[in-house]
Amino acid sequence: MSIADADIDDRIGTRVRELRTERGLTLDGLAHQADVSRAMLSRIERGESSPTAQLLNKICGGLGITLSALFEGAERPASPLARRAEQPIWCDPASGYLRRNVSPSGSGSAVDIVEVEFPPGGSVAFDNQRVAGTDQHVWVLDGTLELVLGEEPFRLGRGDCLVMRFGSPVLFRNPTAQPTRYAVIISHGAARP
Repeated sequence: MSIADADIDDRIGTRVRELRTERGLTLDGLAHQADVSRAMLSRIERGESSPTAQLLNKICGGLGITLSALFEGAERPASPLARRAEQPIWCDPASGYLRRNVSPSGSGSAVDIVEVEFPPGGSVAFDNQRVAGTDQHVWVLDGTLELVLGEEPFRLGRGDCLVMRFGSPVLFRNPTAQPTRYAVIISHGAARP
């Protein structure tokens, strides 16, 4: 998937429907688990809505997956190599951030890598529903990033890395007039003691 795809909303809708069906969930069941209206979920599955990152995060929480798993792309064959030109890209219509799934699809790895380009002054909030055994590292590659994890604020500069568990609400904000680029490394394995 890339932002150049005219059918990005259809692809997202198809993927949500596939994942919902795999889990034996009805529209009502997923709507309840995700705390999203059935009507909105139906519109997304039909490709009639351009969902925001916040909305997709809620749906992923209801499915028990990360946003990376949603964008992994069932249509791409498994490969140990993901060339940059083939990595799925998505733009959040609300915040304008660009999200690139860097990791190869279907590799079976317990780690996903995502690159985010965050526009100047942009912000996005996630409920971050609990995904069992999953945590993430946010590593700033260029610029400045402010995060509020639960109620604890963090200001990250180039090279800084913050590890956090899924489960607490998180606010990402670029407080500057320059773009910020960061990597999110998501681990689906058990935490080390």
